[in-house]
Formats: sequence, C-alpha cells, structure tokens
Amino acid sequence: MTKRYLILLFIALVSGNTFAQTSAAFVKGKTYKKEEIQTFYLSPVKILWKSDEKSGTISNSEQLLKEGNGQADLSGQNLCIMRADGSKKPSVLLDFGKEIHGGIRLITDQSRGGKPVRLRIRFGESASEAMSDVDVKGATNDHAMRDMIVSAPWLGKLEVGNTGFRFVRIDLLDDNAELKIKEISASLVIRDIPYIGSFNSSDSLLNKIWMTGAYTVHLNMQDFLWDGIKRDRLVWIGDMHPESSTIAAVFGDNEVVTKSLDQARDITPLPNYMAGMVSYSMWWIIIQHDWYMHTGNLTYLKEQKTYLTQLLGQLSQKIDNNDSEILDGGNRFLDWPSSPNIKGIHAGLQGMLIITLNDGARLSEILGDKATANKCRAVVERLKKNVPDVNGSKQAAALMGISGLVKPEVANAVISANGVKDYSTFFGYYMLQAKAKAGDYTGAMSDIKNFWGPMLDLGATTFWEDFNVDWLANAGRIDELVPAGKVDIHADYGAYCYVGFRHSLAHGWASGPTPWLTEHVLGIQVIAPGCKEISIRPHLGELSFVEGTFPTPYGPLYVKHTKKADGTVSSIIKAPKGVKIVK
Repeated sequence: MTKRYLILLFIALVSGNTFAQTSAAFVKGKTYKKEEIQTFYLSPVKILWKSDEKSGTISNSEQLLKEGNGQADLSGQNLCIMRADGSKKPSVLLDFGKEIHGGIRLITDQSRGGKPVRLRIRFGESASEAMSDVDVKGATNDHAMRDMIVSAPWLGKLEVGNTGFRFVRIDLLDDNAELKIKEISASLVIRDIPYIGSFNSSDSLLNKIWMTGAYTVHLNMQDFLWDGIKRDRLVWIGDMHPESSTIAAVFGDNEVVTKSLDQARDITPLPNYMAGMVSYSMWWIIIQHDWYMHTGNLTYLKEQKTYLTQLLGQLSQKIDNNDSEILDGGNRFLDWPSSPNIKGIHAGLQGMLIITLNDGARLSEILGDKATANKCRAVVERLKKNVPDVNGSKQAAALMGISGLVKPEVANAVISANGVKDYSTFFGYYMLQAKAKAGDYTGAMSDIKNFWGPMLDLGATTFWEDFNVDWLANAGRIDELVPAGKVDIHADYGAYCYVGFRHSLAHGWASGPTPWLTEHVLGIQVIAPGCKEISIRPHLGELSFVEGTFPTPYGPLYVKHTKKADGTVSSIIKAPKGVKIVK
C-alpha cells in the first residue's frame, strides 16, 4: 500500500497535477505511524542528450527508459550498449523528471572482456549542472558527492550516490571499453509518510506551489531535518521554522522535528548561539512554541525547560538604556540577501526579539515559570518603545509588522514596494505573514504566484535556496541544455555561499507558501495547544473555491469554502472528535 502511494505521489508531482484529493482520500479515517526511510526505484523519463549519435557508440538507448526488476540475468536481451571506440567515448544525460534525493542503480550484463568498467557519474539539480566539472562555475562535491568515478561490475549491480538531483550524466572512461546496461533506476530515498494535509483551489498555480513546497520539505526529512538535499545537508535551526511549519501543515507530528531541535540544543551549550547566529537561537524558541501548539506534547516541552529558561534569561538582558536590542555574541543575521543592510538587520532583530520573548513567555507560563514569563513581557514593553528605521528592508518590515512594532499597514507598504523585487525564499514566508496581518490576502497570493511561480516556469520541481526576479531576463530552463544566447540561471547567478552550481535547487526554507496557504486561505489556525481549538477564517481573495485537509493529533480536519454570487463564503467543515472549531 505504501509503495503504491509513493508511486502515485511521484506521478502526480512529475505531471504537475494536484495530488490533494488523492492524498486526503488515502489517509481518511486512518492513523498512520510509519516513519521509516525507504528506498523506491524510478526509471528515467527522458534521454536529454547523448554524445556523437552518428558514431554508433550508444545503441538501443531507449531501453534505459524502461522499467526493470533490479535483477541481472543471462538472457542477453533488451540491452543498451555503450562502446568506446578509440578516441570516441560515449556519454548519456538522463532526466528523471523530478528532483530526487538518493542515487542511481545500474544493472549490467556480460560486457566484453569480463572486467569492471570505469564510469564517470555526474548528478545535477539542473541539466547544465550534470554536464559541469567540479570547481567550474561553483560546481562542487561539498556535503554530497555528485561527481565521481566508479567501476561497474560485469553481470551485476552497482548502486552509487547520495545527493539531490534530477539529472544524471554517465560517461564511459576507458579506451576500447564496452558496457552493456540492462536498466538504470534512480533510488528515491524518502520517509514513507502520507500527505495528510492538502490544498486544492480554483487556481491551479497556487495548488502546484502548495504541493511543491510540501515535496521540497519531504525530501529534506531525512535522519534529521536538512535545509538542502544536495548542499546544506545540515540542521540549520533558523531555516527550520518554515520547514517545521510546512511539516505541521502537511504531515503533522513527526519525530524529525524534535530530533533536530534537540541536536541543535545539545551541540550549543549556553551562552553560545546556535550555528553561531543569535537569531538562530531565537528561532529555536519560536519553533518550540509553534510545535507545542500543534502537538500539545507537554512531556517533550518539559524536557526543554532548563535550556529554555536560561536562554530566555540571556536574551532578556540584550537591551540597552534606549530600549534598543544589543544582541551580541554571534553573527547578526536575518537572511543572506539582507546581509549588507546593517540598519535593516537591527530593525529586524528588534522585532524578532519581541516575537521570541512573547513566545517564550507563553511557554514559561505553561511550564509554571511565572517569573521568567514576567521578565520576558517586561522586556517586550521596553522594546516596543524603540521603533528603528527598516532602511528599506522587506525582511525587517516583515518582522516588525508581525511583532506589532509597527502597524501592519506600514509594514505592508514596505513589503509591497516594487512588487516581489527583493523578496527572498526564506523570509518570503514572513513577508506573506505580515501582509496577512495587514489584511492584504489578495496581494499575498499574487506575490506567491509572481515569486514562487517563475521557478516552476523555469522547470523547477522543488523550490530554491535563493531566487531573484531580476534573473528572469533571457533565462534558460533548468530542465534543458541552455540554448545559445540564453542565460544559464543555475550557473550564472548566486551570491554568498551559493554561487553558481553550488546553489541548492531544493531548499526547505523556501516552502513558506505551503503553510501560509493552509493558514490563511483555508483559514486554519491553531489557537489551543494540541489543536484542541482551531479557528477557521478563510480568505479566498479572487478564488471561487478552496478545499483541503489539515493534520491534527485527533485525525485530519477537512474544510471546503465556496464563494457565492453575493461574494459571501459558504463553508463545509468536518472536524475530528476532540477538536473544537471557532469561527
């Protein structure tokens, strides 16, 4: 049943069709606990390029697109044959149709000579990355090996690779060598969990964006919650907030979140800050708050009390006589695109410290620590007296608007300037949240389509580490070899730690539209710990209908909202027993 489910999911994702209804039907009325990471084998969908077609060095290449059974045999039938003839050495570029985490499996036949055959295998998140050389235009083997030389056995099986990719180039390296291939498959390594949450509306682009964000995070739910499946295969605790928000909206309670929160805590003794960034320790508190609201797991929360109380005490001291934050001891960081804006970072941290201490106060009260709660709230009142200039930073405006440091309309005006120019993949989530607080739901949905949508237009099947709408001019697609005269959007752009091909094209921090659409368009907001009370207040904007599901500890919640002729909305709500609905 689970294998069938994942095959259906993959087909839906490759085709671009919505999987929301199928996913909801699959889990309806069921409690699904399986958490194991499984491997599923997928055939390539296209031969995107092969070398020197007239030389005859690759024959019967279409065999590579056929599904196999993973077993070598003695039939000698239906084989792709790659032959090196003197200076001519064959190569082939395969497209698996969708970003994948894992590697590839080759099943070989009785090649000439009876010895292993040396191959060069290159994985790529874009077609051009799979054709690249390490150390050229940012191509790298950092975090995961994506360019390697291996030996394929005579009449056997080779499994190789552990990275993020969609494309694979295979080169035969030795002179006068021959390789007979029975089949090639991608090994999709992924958690065997269903999509309990879903989203389906009258806007097909919003539907596809919701699912793409969900799938991006799903791929990164490995042993720990990573930021990227090719590069940044680490627990970046700040980046985790959009990811854990997506998990709550799509998969519900999952041990990968708490496991990753604990890892960040355990390797960061106080007074140090997580990942060397003061904001990342604040994100740890915010995630703890939001995760407790979703799961209601008081036992887990109590395990955090000692560290949480000490961290809140430390942060509460980071204020000067002018009621300004003086967060120090670590890198003052919001996100990469905002890094040069020092004044904007200060304004953003002022707002973020308010959010953090408010969340910390609520958690402290739940844990019976009124003294810490009162201390946090006293510092918040002081911070609100100082309103820094955002200096044009949309990131800072978002945090200040969410925190209440400025009026929502003021924050929205900064965020809305020049459309989605200067949006960012990570902080775009908070820009959308600030727009919702200002009541600009229609504007937020437009921004989602205009910022995340173009990535899909360029062939993306997962969301990227960074994106800038200025890159769109004359850009080639990532799922084809870049035509002459076009810009290679993967190779030619990027900054900071993600220059060129080092740029991750499957980064979980970019999934913000998924939880945002669930929270504000479906209108599902948790207002009591453990989803015991949920507010349903939909905002359809220009949509004619929206429906979807939401995972709770008591089972899936279903809603459908339809706009009537007079503009009012009629709703169908089916809540599991134990969940109180507040309208």
